[in-house]
Amino acid sequence: MPPPRFLFADQLGPHYDDGGPIVLVEATAVLGRRTYHRAKAHLILSALRHRARALGDRAEFLQAEHYRDVLTGRDLEVINPTSWGARALVAELGASVLPSRGFVTSEQDFASWADGRPVSRLVMEQFYRHVRTTTGTLMRGPEPEGGRFNFDHDNRQPPPKGATSLGLPDPWAPVEDDIDEEVRRDLDRLVAEGRVHLIGADGPRQFAATRAEALAALDDFIETRLSDFGPFEDASLIGDSTMAHARLSVPLNLGLLHPQEVIDAVVTAYHSGGVPLPSTEAVVRQVMGWRDWVWHLYWHLGENYVAESNFLGAHEPLPPAFLELNGDAVEARCLSHVLDEVSRTGYAHHIQRLMILGNWSLQRGYEPSALSDWFINAFVDGTPWVMPANVVGMSQHADGGIVATKPYAAGGAYISKMTDFCGGCRFNPKIRLGPDACPFTAGYWAFLDRVEPRIRGNHRMAQPLAGLRRLVDRDEVVAQERTRTDW
Repeated sequence: MPPPRFLFADQLGPHYDDGGPIVLVEATAVLGRRTYHRAKAHLILSALRHRARALGDRAEFLQAEHYRDVLTGRDLEVINPTSWGARALVAELGASVLPSRGFVTSEQDFASWADGRPVSRLVMEQFYRHVRTTTGTLMRGPEPEGGRFNFDHDNRQPPPKGATSLGLPDPWAPVEDDIDEEVRRDLDRLVAEGRVHLIGADGPRQFAATRAEALAALDDFIETRLSDFGPFEDASLIGDSTMAHARLSVPLNLGLLHPQEVIDAVVTAYHSGGVPLPSTEAVVRQVMGWRDWVWHLYWHLGENYVAESNFLGAHEPLPPAFLELNGDAVEARCLSHVLDEVSRTGYAHHIQRLMILGNWSLQRGYEPSALSDWFINAFVDGTPWVMPANVVGMSQHADGGIVATKPYAAGGAYISKMTDFCGGCRFNPKIRLGPDACPFTAGYWAFLDRVEPRIRGNHRMAQPLAGLRRLVDRDEVVAQERTRTDW
């Protein structure tokens, strides 16, 4: 008979449970070594305690300062965990290790696909097409459904003109119970004792912490938002924090949902009629393509990827507005709004992360590893394996082009087109110099000026750099942004 299985807090779904005895550990030091968002700390404890209750007598639920305090010397098995640090702990404990779960493809699958390819050729789109083809997902024989693997070009619509929301029902939200009340009291006590330090607001829990809640959230997305996800996945509105996004990254990253379940559900909805193929394919690409690819890159690129990646020479510290999640300290309406949303919920959808928070950080030269840590800490779905490729690679281009072929920098015109954030803002997205100059518009040109020596060999940046060289007020814009204090 195998020994008890120790499950981490991101391995809480049925696909991690083969029916034997389970060990769950709530380790206070895990919360204490980072400055987490209050909602994230609440979610982790709530999910662990709900899982322990659901397992009943099969679960041994332990509360301790450190994992080692209650696990050292025990005979245990584990499913290979999701971070370098957790794997080091498992090795130290001498546990029997089972292969990873919770992804569409295995580490062996990725290794076979990547074999012989240089790092620069580990392109997500090629990996995605490979997985689509080998699994038969959205395929008609050897050809992709609809004749194309990728409908991203169709999924870039701005929000409807004059709209304050997409008009969709409010997203599913859980009803808190006695476990959540207990978690809230315990977090208050830990903060008062100085054992944990939290940021962000303490609001009602908004994301799934149980298997039943995760399935309800998935069903709600399929029923109310999936059809609109594709066309508006890059759009934002002040009055609609969710838009058509699924908000399933939390239960996926807690292990409460398996990604294949999400894929099967959206594909079934498409084949049943009523859901457009571009929306269906967009979800499949995000879950089967991007999510799996980022997971595999975390291991493939090595434990030092984040620490050693700073291709653009970015060394500025994160500002207090970020560290304290204080949107009131920011005048730019877009950045202020998104920081307020993160403070309130611990969440912002992907375009706000990439083109507001990430774009701003890229332009201002914030240190990539510190920014990656901030995203892990401040977001309810932030994990050590998610953020390196997403933040360091894609958002900050700190790896020099492994994850993204060019920096994701854009001026105020993009934000003005894809959001309603610019209305009522004191800055003008069309102006780059003077008191009304948009810090994103002017910041874009100052960023190009700063990194030009490092990116002039990138053919995808040839046109922006040509525009920079034609800028008649280049020196003035650069000087303005170097000393800017009003943003």
